[in-house]
Order: sequence, then structure tokens, then C-alpha cells
Amino acid sequence: MDMRTLGTDLIVSTIGLGCMGMSEFYGSSDDRESLRVLEKAIDLGINFFDTADTYGLHHNEALLGRFIASHNTKIKVATKFGIVRKPGEYKRIINNTPEYARQACESSLQRLGVEQIDLFYVHRLDDSQPIEETMLGLTKLIEEGKIARIGLCEVNAETLRKAHAIHPITALQTEYSLWTRDVELEILPVCKELGIGFVPYSPLGRGFLTGRYQKHTDFPEGDFRRNLPRFSEDAIGQNLLIADAVAKVANQKGCTPAQLSLAWLLSKGSNIVPIPGTKREKYLTENSAAASITLTSEEQQLLENVTNEIAIVGDRYTAEGIKGLMYE
Repeated sequence: MDMRTLGTDLIVSTIGLGCMGMSEFYGSSDDRESLRVLEKAIDLGINFFDTADTYGLHHNEALLGRFIASHNTKIKVATKFGIVRKPGEYKRIINNTPEYARQACESSLQRLGVEQIDLFYVHRLDDSQPIEETMLGLTKLIEEGKIARIGLCEVNAETLRKAHAIHPITALQTEYSLWTRDVELEILPVCKELGIGFVPYSPLGRGFLTGRYQKHTDFPEGDFRRNLPRFSEDAIGQNLLIADAVAKVANQKGCTPAQLSLAWLLSKGSNIVPIPGTKREKYLTENSAAASITLTSEEQQLLENVTNEIAIVGDRYTAEGIKGLMYE
């Protein structure tokens, strides 16, 4: 797989792997199967793995740590801090203080079994905590060699500029896909201007753009998508129009809807590295093949035109999940 550079020096596979679903949110999981998926990712040339301390309340980092311990291959690991939850609860508080950042970093290092975290994101922002103070705390962690680079998630352009003025930001991670394109107005231009990489999460619309989900009840019990406004019984029928439109263009292109959606993201800039999540080898292989698909300008425009005409119903998150989304 080809490589791309985030920021000035983080060289990663063109498509990364989001590991969240291996531990939580998307129904049941199986550690053995997840470890096989991680192994397959390496075989496919994927070396950029994305996790967070809150995924499975530390389980996801520990799982990735088990995999890292059994491999000599150099893996680029991105993890995050800032969302604090209790076991069994989705309810969260946001903590960006330098003291908590240090505590979270040291705990993540232990779970991952590494001496340095390649990319350490501020997962969500507490608007009562000055970003400058958070950044100064993270800069100290860089000076001590605990983290190599700093990333931010879901911030607006003003906050991104303030943070970057304190220390270079390597990557911004925010939801971006054919049905979530808010970042195109201000965020992507600022990333390009400042030389910041952009990492789209949920690049397949939490699986919806693949066409696999046709009704609300298609999501298994325990899957948090059942509670998201866009997947409610009232919204999903209208939103299927965009999945159908993507499927139609994909059929014309001779690829799957997932591959088309990822190829479109890759066409939006050389600093963009999507991280589709999966816990199945089949979908991992399908997603990775998108790196070899090139869209012509006409195909890109066609895809954007047909999806722009469709009104998306529902917010991205519940009120609880919106906490810390600063760019909206």
C-alpha cells in the first residue's frame, strides 16, 4: 500500500484502521478475531492503527498492546485522551487539563506496551479549559519523549490555529464522509494552509454508506447506532437515499460502495488518511483495496452532485455524544 504523510513526518499507510469496534459500541466482539484482523492489516500494508483510552474503557488499548508485543513490525499507533466514563455508561465528562493528560498518557503507554506514542490526540475539548494550557502540557510530554506528536479531534478552525501556534499539530481527526461534509468549509482549508494532516473517522458513515443497513432493526442489540438520530426509525428511510445513490455510482465504477466512499475521501487531498473501522477480515480487505482506486474529476463531481441533492435527517450524535464537538 502507498504511504501518505501526516504533518511533517508521520508516514503512514494511505488507509488506516480504526480499532474502536473491536471493543465497544458496534455489538459483540471477539478478541481472537480482532487479533486476526490486526494481523491481516499488516499483511495488507496497513500500519496506522487508531485507538483511544475510552474504547472499551481501556480494553482496546490493551488489545492493541497484546498485538504489538507479539510483532516486530513497526506500527504507528494513535491514541486519545479526554473522555472520562464509568463502566457501563455512555455518559461522559471531558477533561483536558495538563495533569490529566499526563496521567492518561502514562496509563496508555503501559497498556500499549510502548515507550512512546506516535500520535496523541485530545479526544474532545472542554470549552472551559484553555487550549493553550492543554497544549503546553502536551509539549512537555513531547520533551520527555512520552509522545512523538500531538493531534486534535473535532475542533473548529480558530482552536486549531491557537493550538498550532503553541506547538505544531500533526493531524486533526474529525468525522468526514459523503454524508458528513461540514469540514470542507473551513477546516480542510486551514489544515492545508498549516500543513496539518486530516484523519476522517467514520468515513463510511458508521457503515451506513455501504448499503448493509436498510432499517433501524438491522443494528444488533447493544449497538449504539440504534440510539443515534440518523439511524432512528423516523430518519433511516430518508437517509437510505444517499446510500442508494452511492451504490448506483459504485456499480457504474465497478467497485463496492465502501471502496467508492473511501476513494472519494482520498481524492480530496494528499494529506487525508481515512481510518475505516472493522472487526472482520472480509471488510478490511475490501476497504484496503480502495487505495488503488482512482476517481476521475468527472466521477468525483458526479458523486458529489448526486449526494449533495439529498437532505440528511438527524444529528450525528445524541446530546451526550455531542459533548466536546467544538467545530459545530
